[in-house]
Amino acid sequence: MTSDEWLAFLRQDFARGFPAYCGILVTHVAPGVFETYLEVRPEHQQQDGFVHAGVMATMADHTGGYAAFTLVPPHQRVLTIEFKINFFRPATGHCLICRARVVHGGRRILVSEADVFARADGAEKHVARALVTLMAVESDHSRRSA
Repeated sequence: MTSDEWLAFLRQDFARGFPAYCGILVTHVAPGVFETYLEVRPEHQQQDGFVHAGVMATMADHTGGYAAFTLVPPHQRVLTIEFKINFFRPATGHCLICRARVVHGGRRILVSEADVFARADGAEKHVARALVTLMAVESDHSRRSA
């Protein structure tokens, strides 16, 4: 599998399960980098009308994980072993953007930073940052193609 084929596979693989249910879409993929987008819907909001912290945490964890996933060989996958998230302000607006990059690309342990921005009226506000630690593990290829 070429590098371009691997990145294309990851772009498609990202949007499955819970992230797909949430409506998170991939906007950019490169080695060590992953970016996603979420159109905010009423069900993403908590009781005060802000985007729920769980939605932002899911977006940051999954986007940070896939940034790391771009750097492992196709016979491996990554699993989050720890993540920490700081929320800077309530998230309001019509969409969220998450930009993640790998800050440590070890052979077994990888670490990504994932920044979440809320966009309203054409302006972005930095609303959260996560540090995601992942472990590269051997993969069952039959699960990936399913």
